[in-house]
Amino acid sequence: MNNTTLLDSDAIAEVGGKRAIVHRAALQAELAKIAELGLPQGEQRARALDLFRGALDKGRAEVKRRFLEGEADGHVTVRANCFLIDQLLRVLFDHATQRLYPLPNPSTGARLSMVATGGYGRGELAPFSDVDLLFIYPYKLTARSEQVIEEMLYFLWDLGLKVGHAARSLDDCLRQAKADVTIRTSMLEMRYLWGDQELYQEFKKRYQEEIQGKDPARFIEAKLAERDIRHKKHGSSRYILEPNIKEGKGGLRDLHTLFWIAKDVYRVDDIGRLVEKGVFTRAEVRKFEKAQEFLWSLRCQLHYESGRAEERLTFDLQKAIAEKMGYTAHAGTQEVERLMKHYFLVAKDVGDLTRIFCSALEAQHNRSSRFRLLPLARRRSISGFPVEGDRLNVKGPETFETEPRNLLRIFKLAQENDLDIHPQALQLVTRKLKLINKALREDKEANRLFLDMLTSRKDPETTLRRLNEAGVFGRFLPDFGRVVAQMQYNMYHHYTVDEHTIYAIGILHAIEEGRLKEEAPIASEVVHKVLSREVLYTAVLLHDIAKGRPGDHSIVGAEVAEKVCPRLGLSAEETETVSWLVRFHLLMSDTAFRRDINDAKTIRDFADKVQSMERLRLLLVLTVADIRAVGPGTWTAWKAALLRDLYWQTEEVLAGGFATEGREARVEQAKQALRDALTDWDEKEVEEHLKRGYASYWLSCDTPTHLHHAQLVREAEARGQPLTIDTRVDEYREATEVTVYTADHPGLFSRITGAMAVAGASIEAARIFTLSNGMALDVFWVRAANGDPFDRPDKIARLSANIERSLEGKLRPLTELKQRQGSIPNRLKVFRVPPRVLVDNKASNRHTIIEVNGRDRPGILFQVTLALSKLGLIIHSAMISTYGVAVVDVFYVRDALGGKITDEGKLKRIREKLMEALRDPECKPEEPKKTAKKKRAAASRAKSRNAAE
Repeated sequence: MNNTTLLDSDAIAEVGGKRAIVHRAALQAELAKIAELGLPQGEQRARALDLFRGALDKGRAEVKRRFLEGEADGHVTVRANCFLIDQLLRVLFDHATQRLYPLPNPSTGARLSMVATGGYGRGELAPFSDVDLLFIYPYKLTARSEQVIEEMLYFLWDLGLKVGHAARSLDDCLRQAKADVTIRTSMLEMRYLWGDQELYQEFKKRYQEEIQGKDPARFIEAKLAERDIRHKKHGSSRYILEPNIKEGKGGLRDLHTLFWIAKDVYRVDDIGRLVEKGVFTRAEVRKFEKAQEFLWSLRCQLHYESGRAEERLTFDLQKAIAEKMGYTAHAGTQEVERLMKHYFLVAKDVGDLTRIFCSALEAQHNRSSRFRLLPLARRRSISGFPVEGDRLNVKGPETFETEPRNLLRIFKLAQENDLDIHPQALQLVTRKLKLINKALREDKEANRLFLDMLTSRKDPETTLRRLNEAGVFGRFLPDFGRVVAQMQYNMYHHYTVDEHTIYAIGILHAIEEGRLKEEAPIASEVVHKVLSREVLYTAVLLHDIAKGRPGDHSIVGAEVAEKVCPRLGLSAEETETVSWLVRFHLLMSDTAFRRDINDAKTIRDFADKVQSMERLRLLLVLTVADIRAVGPGTWTAWKAALLRDLYWQTEEVLAGGFATEGREARVEQAKQALRDALTDWDEKEVEEHLKRGYASYWLSCDTPTHLHHAQLVREAEARGQPLTIDTRVDEYREATEVTVYTADHPGLFSRITGAMAVAGASIEAARIFTLSNGMALDVFWVRAANGDPFDRPDKIARLSANIERSLEGKLRPLTELKQRQGSIPNRLKVFRVPPRVLVDNKASNRHTIIEVNGRDRPGILFQVTLALSKLGLIIHSAMISTYGVAVVDVFYVRDALGGKITDEGKLKRIREKLMEALRDPECKPEEPKKTAKKKRAAASRAKSRNAAE
């Protein structure tokens, strides 16, 4: 990154050796011909504007062609854009000063200099970025200079350029630079464009003497504070899945901030000169340059693909750009995941460089009172590591060279003593990572240090994040290194795999401390009953360790656990338990969210796999930590309630409970509990109501629910109402429970779900009961489409009205919902969820289980249930789950005669009709295969990519 005059060279103009970007001399000659025609001023300006517009369009097209065809990388492209604008501005300046507003004998006060500032001054201009200009005059702005500036600006605006501009006297420039750090920074990158060169040189000389390098502590503090505010605005993590590659953490602006500070404090124009200043090593300069080159190439692709100054790498753009940059699917990882992993690794490199740079600043400037950034604190020592203030430091590189275990020990000591780690120490850690070799990985003491940090009672999340940021984590545990910066290309996961894992460990620690008692009460209780904390923490660490590898990550991860656990010091029994937990870490959530946990066979099958109370406790806590660490909004009271119910019922089975009792006995127990609760009913009324419910009804609900239903049915029958709709807020599940009591008929469930979709309600689960009197008692738990509670009176009233209209045939859900097809944001339409229909006749004794997967969209549940209705199937219960843009809906069904569906012909028709219902009308077709030319360009870019991925 430098500020030389290379932009005016023929090398830029002739990159690729084919077509020039722009010829200034030819443009001037054409402009002179227009002037010689003697046309009216308006027509002359119009022709001149057309001439400039043609040159601009042709130049941009040539720059773009070179980039897209692989003849130029991102850094060359942004410099080529600068070259193009430079030439146009120079021709325009001469046109305005020599033809439009000539001044034969200019005085010294009429001098005018045109200067590039900001990124444009630095010589870097993205395809759709602003052009920042500064017009400098000696003392006071003359009328003629004002006319020239005004004419140029109107001309540039008419060309469609976004121009940031200022016109100031020389003294005013310096005065404002002293008062405003932003102005000081923009002038720090000034570059002469055209006009009076002596005036520019005078300004530059005075800026360097009066401003540059003055009060460095204030400048550094201001730029770092500005960076922190920017990070907070765009997300404090560099691992956000739709990052802002310019302003976000680890993006281009962070590199620019380092350059600004370096240029101001060290007075360098090239980042490479920081080697001789003792700030960076040559390897770190190369890392800076590679990061900059990658980010510029990515930013240019982003601008060209979106056709605007887009800085956010959204999901839809990621997929298109991954292919254009030459990434391919490999070893179970999609091309877009490989692109994003490369980006996150580069963002991490930027963080490393920032830490090293800040360490050098502090170390060098604290040596003299003139540059002191931080107060010098009284020094003490812990286990040979000096403590400065509240930060742990090292004596020098020999600390790690003579004892490589110290690369881990420093983090453990910081954790034990509630200390931060000094930037100088982190700098040395980063530079000594090669000391973490096979010998250290197999060292018992080193592994004990790591396991102690993982299972510490003192904030393991922060310590593990420090280890990861410094590169120690992935180096010491190579299997973890494979998932560092590993993106999962879906809308469900919010973080990279390594970030998700570290968050999960932090949540486990919070559960242990009792900070999640309200959200996860059972997990907060049983976590203190587990026999081995080491097993639990190691299982959370390894549960996603095989993400991105070929095959089922749970199965492969269990194999990894069998190798890693003994190394960490776990016994054979503990290793077996960790491996089992990794293998089945999704078992509890899949069972709770995708199966009817009121079905006795579901509980028995789950208990058969779990086998022991210890595994059940461990699996519950692991499941809670895993779900909560996915991202904001993924943990809901509904999920918590399902997991609690599954835990309690399985605990009862493992303790020899209800599974050993007969079905009839449990039905009778449920009826007797209701008899005892209906104290104000006469015996005949009670017995009449008890006859209405079939066995499945009595086994599916608890006594309070049975009591609520009994009162609802009694009132409806007394009034002779054909339709009763009851709503109440279920505090346990944080959802609105909607109960519909009406005459049963084919398609009833589908009509209700359609009405709910039109009302904006999202169904979490449903239970469908047909009573012996021919009435349907259908229960739904709903939330708002965005996940908020569905409890506003006006919304509930609209929901009830919609259900009534739908059952009367006055509402056509399909027509209403089709009008909402455009409600899916464009950035999410890129996700393809292959439709899938699974039929299981083994998981339930009385029902056929049908699971459908597809991309979420308004009314998909209605369309699926409509298909089931048309197939003559009776839905007994439904579990509705959404994972980002993917839906997983499970239905327990019977045929019209009340039996399972076993006929292969019927099963085939079910699959066909459901696949039709799942077909997404908005799913984009696969892109056509790349042409040979595009393949060559992509291959060229692929070769130039940083091998960091």
